[in-house]
This record gives sequence, structure tokens and C-alpha cells, in this order.
Amino acid sequence: MPPGPLVVLVGPMGSGKSTVGALLAALLGAPYRDTDADIVAAQGREISDIFVEDGEECFRALERDAVRTALAEHEGVLALGGGAILDADTRALLDGLPVVYLSMGVEEAVRRVGLNTARPLLAVNPRRQWRELMDARRPLYTEVARVAVTTDDRTPEEVASAVLDALELKKDV
Repeated sequence: MPPGPLVVLVGPMGSGKSTVGALLAALLGAPYRDTDADIVAAQGREISDIFVEDGEECFRALERDAVRTALAEHEGVLALGGGAILDADTRALLDGLPVVYLSMGVEEAVRRVGLNTARPLLAVNPRRQWRELMDARRPLYTEVARVAVTTDDRTPEEVASAVLDALELKKDV
């Protein structure tokens, strides 16, 4: 198997990338990494603060660099931020990798995220904004993904199992 991540998770905020990613890593006996966590650690502040203080363009540049670095260095399970796929260079880097799109509907997003938390892109009319974000991003998630796994009405364990099955990966434990 070529070097690089065993699994790359993409999908909207609240789809379970972090939770499912950590479970997958444990099941595969591999390390877990989250590019949003990398950005927070490197910047010493939350993503919402970066958006407010420096703007989305600055955050997207940080995200692009974090993803490029993680794809080059990490050989376990990698979760990308929800908007990482907006960058064409990032999408090109994902080509040929075992990318899984964790999808969910708006009602599931409402249930999980509440659409009322500190999400900078959902500040006003969160349901409508979430739908608009997904209308723009869904084709990009689909473009980069080898497989899509729905997370609606599933536990994180069920989603992790579905990802393993979809990629034909074997549990290490």
C-alpha cells in the first residue's frame, strides 16, 4: 500500500468526522489526526476566532497548508475540516486516496449540531445557510470521495463499521 492516510474523512460539520475518525483509528490500530485540531494547535485559538479576527480567506489558507502537510505526513486516519474540499489544489491532492464522504441530511444536522452553536458560516438563518453550503459542497465531496457513507440515524460505531466495509479494510483489534 502506498504511503499516505489509510482513510480520509470528508463531510459537513457535525457529520461525525472526528468521532468516527477516532473510532476507525482505534479499530485499525492506526493513529488519528484532524486538520482542524492541527490548525487550532498551531494558531493557539479556535477556528471561530480565526474567522472573526482574520476572515475566511485567512482560515482557508491555513486549512490548505494543514491538509497538505497532513496528507504528506500522516499514515493513519485523517479527518478534514468541512470546507477543506473547496480548494481545487486540495481536491487534486485527494485524488486516488481512500476518501470517504460522511453525508447527512439537514434534520440530522439540526439534531447533532443544533445549528445554533458557534459556527461562523451558520450565524444567520442556520437551516437555510446549511442547505446552501451543502448545495455548493455536496458535488465537491462526491468528486473527491471513493465512497459515501450516510450517518443519518446511525451510531458512530455503525458508521465506522460501514466505512470499514465500504473500503474493504480489516479491523486490527
